[in-house]
Amino acid sequence: MKTAGTPLPPESSRRDWRRLGWLALALLLAGSLAGWLWDQQVSRNVVRLGILHALTGPMAISEKPMAEAELLAIEEINAAGGVLGRKVEAVVSDTASDPDMMVRQLERLLAEEKVSAVIGCWTSACRKTLKPIIERHGSLLIYPMAYEGLEKSPNIIYTGAAPNQQILPAVNWSFEHLGKRFFLIGSDYIWPHAVNAIIADQLKALGGEVIGETYLPFGGTDPASAIEQIRATHPDVILSTVVGDSNAPFYHALKEAGLTPKQAPVISFAISETEVQQIPRADIAGHYSAWNYFQTINRPENKLFVQAFRNRYGATRVVSDVMETAYFSAKLWARGVERAESVEAEDVNQALMGLSYNAPEGIVTIDPVTRHTWRSFNMGKISEDGSINIVWSADYPIRPVPYPSSRSVMDWDTFLETLYVSWNHSWTNRFSNAKPGQP
Repeated sequence: MKTAGTPLPPESSRRDWRRLGWLALALLLAGSLAGWLWDQQVSRNVVRLGILHALTGPMAISEKPMAEAELLAIEEINAAGGVLGRKVEAVVSDTASDPDMMVRQLERLLAEEKVSAVIGCWTSACRKTLKPIIERHGSLLIYPMAYEGLEKSPNIIYTGAAPNQQILPAVNWSFEHLGKRFFLIGSDYIWPHAVNAIIADQLKALGGEVIGETYLPFGGTDPASAIEQIRATHPDVILSTVVGDSNAPFYHALKEAGLTPKQAPVISFAISETEVQQIPRADIAGHYSAWNYFQTINRPENKLFVQAFRNRYGATRVVSDVMETAYFSAKLWARGVERAESVEAEDVNQALMGLSYNAPEGIVTIDPVTRHTWRSFNMGKISEDGSINIVWSADYPIRPVPYPSSRSVMDWDTFLETLYVSWNHSWTNRFSNAKPGQP
């Protein structure tokens, strides 16, 4: 009895189709195996290093040059043979000056790119946002920026200056040479608020006076209200923690208001050679800058560094403290890898303790107790040609002290937590319209 439907193909045809199916599966598996073997070969011959900076947004003016300096260091490391016989591959990510993007990019670097370590951030808001993620992954962040201190993480190496290596020496020098009455101005996020609290404690101990304190919204470009407050108080010195794109309108408004460097000099903890190039010289010449490194340092190692950077990026380019710190941070990481004989974050982390490097500024050493770095210090005055001339230097590298002794560690931690909670669990005061004073 016959049944309706499509007749079955002959047995030989069915065997052919089965063979084709098995062949396709074998090819698929072979392709996957080849891809896995290729990945293994790449991972054996390449070490990935994450570079995480704001390449767009208000902080790009300061952070793009840091990334360039890190890439220069990586090129030099590779030219010298790489690390452990392997090439270093930079994986560059843009935070876009945005906290949410910072988190996404860091997660990508750690989970997808499998980087050995990350060098990155400029603002403390960035570092504090990423700190719990770095710690959760057991990874390693090298932070190449002077900051407020008040922190120690087992997964972060702090190569930038602690407050006793930048803020306090500058305040002492200003008190001795410029005046006793200080006005404090900064961008409205964690670093300026913490720095100004440290400054206030220091001035109280010296017998100086804080006669005013105000903040510009992060990335804000209208300093009119702040300028009026400065004019009304007649300070001897203005201490500035204004960052990024906010600096050009701030210095211009000072000049327009008749507040010249002779009347009220600004000492900036964020303006360096890089930012000076973006501000009209007539607005900024005569003011001061406090850093650990300036391009004008007269050392053979510094001359080689400046020339190498210009050969790579252009003969008219300038270098700054954060760029030098970014540069030697990559060099220190490479030495840590060689010392550890491993690219694993935990091994490199331990190997970095006590490690020294002859940086352009001088010998820098990672302090194994604080995980911060011994650094030099210089006061500089901005000239009419845009260079920063050193007017005073510390005699020796300064030992890092992350927590100023004016308050207990518990009190400093409470101070930071109060700011964080008052800003709706953020390290940037996004909801403030530059209210004067600290919350």
